[in-house]
Amino acid sequence: MGKTATARQYCSSSSMNPNFKTPLTRSPLLLFIISLTCLILLFYTFSSSPPNQLIPNPNPNPNPIIHYSFVNSLQKFLENTGSRNIHDDTVVPDQEKVRKLDDLVWRTETARLYEQVFVNSPVRVYVYQMPDKFTYDMLWLFQNTYRETLNLTSNGSPVHRLIQQHSVDYWLWADLIAPESERLVKSVVRVHRQEEADLFYVPFFTTISFFLLEKQQCKALYREALKWVTDQPAWKRSEGRDHIFPIHHPWSFKTVRKFVKNAIWLLPDMDSTGNWYKPGQVSLEKDLILPYVPNLDLCDAKCSSESASKRTTLLYFRGRLKRNAGGKIRSKLGAELGNADDVIIEEGSAGEAGKIAAQTGMRKSVFCLSPAGDTPSSARLFDAIVSGCIPVIVSDELELPFEGILDYRKIALFVSSSDAVQPGWLLTYLRSIKPTQIREMQDNLAKYVRHFLYSHPAQPLGPEDLVWRMMAGKLINIKLHTRRSQRVVKESRSICLCDCRRPNTTFPVNSR
Repeated sequence: MGKTATARQYCSSSSMNPNFKTPLTRSPLLLFIISLTCLILLFYTFSSSPPNQLIPNPNPNPNPIIHYSFVNSLQKFLENTGSRNIHDDTVVPDQEKVRKLDDLVWRTETARLYEQVFVNSPVRVYVYQMPDKFTYDMLWLFQNTYRETLNLTSNGSPVHRLIQQHSVDYWLWADLIAPESERLVKSVVRVHRQEEADLFYVPFFTTISFFLLEKQQCKALYREALKWVTDQPAWKRSEGRDHIFPIHHPWSFKTVRKFVKNAIWLLPDMDSTGNWYKPGQVSLEKDLILPYVPNLDLCDAKCSSESASKRTTLLYFRGRLKRNAGGKIRSKLGAELGNADDVIIEEGSAGEAGKIAAQTGMRKSVFCLSPAGDTPSSARLFDAIVSGCIPVIVSDELELPFEGILDYRKIALFVSSSDAVQPGWLLTYLRSIKPTQIREMQDNLAKYVRHFLYSHPAQPLGPEDLVWRMMAGKLINIKLHTRRSQRVVKESRSICLCDCRRPNTTFPVNSR
């Protein structure tokens, strides 16, 4: 008998049947309770869904496919993009528009201040809708050419592999413009009114344009992008201080950088040697260091467990030993370490065969050497992290991503260049580290790796999320310099800002 029939029989045989009398029916209170119970039971019976009826899911996509590959994610992104920008934010320069925007910003920020809505609120970002030639056309250019394996740089590196390493502009933009219902990162929210924005994101793919366009064509596009952005009222209001430029490859946007030096740059490192950035262009105060996209596949929990007993190599390095600037230390390290037992130092390429060899070598090693290259940083550091190999960093001028949040001493060893090249010093140092300390650092690598995996949809505590957590800490200073620049008279003296640096120092073993 079904539950509907049972409910009807119970109710009709009790309070609804005048001839049905028990001692309980003599109490009006009990009669009321029995009647109420019947009504509740009937309501439950008729409102219940049939067993095969699908109940709507409040989350339309509870288990989305997460793409970590730039190529795969981009292909899906372009397939799902129904239309390109049918309009953009191009405006005619007008000082009155700048004044009106400034007044609207003041009203919005004053309201936030007195209503205290700014406390722990997400960063508000306005994403410019630039013409397609700066955005979608660049992505399609990569999509249509990335299989051309003969496209190499002057030093033999595959061009499209370099673009993938520096594809932070794609990952951030793809997350920002995704429907809010599909976004998982809550440290940032996209706003559609400029007066509500804390920051302005410029979605120009500087690296793709540098590598895939002819030289003069690229320079012309850079100039067009510069004019487009600097004509915006929001740019004129702040002189670009609250605008974000993804300039992650050290060669990209180089011909026009001096005109956007006030803006926030997303960089791979600072390179204080002056080879890549002119004095005064970059600083930790305004800019942000972002990790490279790793070249190698993630060594997940299963891989880590299986590789633990196979890590028989003490120290591993594969790459080019002849580099410029600070990278000259590579050849010195190669000469010092090349003939040592349980150490592998080998010249290598960046092609597919090189990727497989590097991945195999790193997963068989306890420590991975990460020396400076042409710039203080390289993707090798992040390849080591995703491989579960403890990085040994020999790069005195290196700045690291998200160091205001992450403590790299828990996952890496920092060795000064002067110590590293002393005969026998580095291997003696590594062999003196206790197994318990090695296991602890390996465990920390497994925890930290999520912070370096770009993905779509972007994940909480992934690099996209940490970008905005770091940006939140810069906002007050950005507003300070913006407002100060608006009221300081031109004849006043400027304030000299000094950023004192000291090189990486070696951690004594007994201090860890």
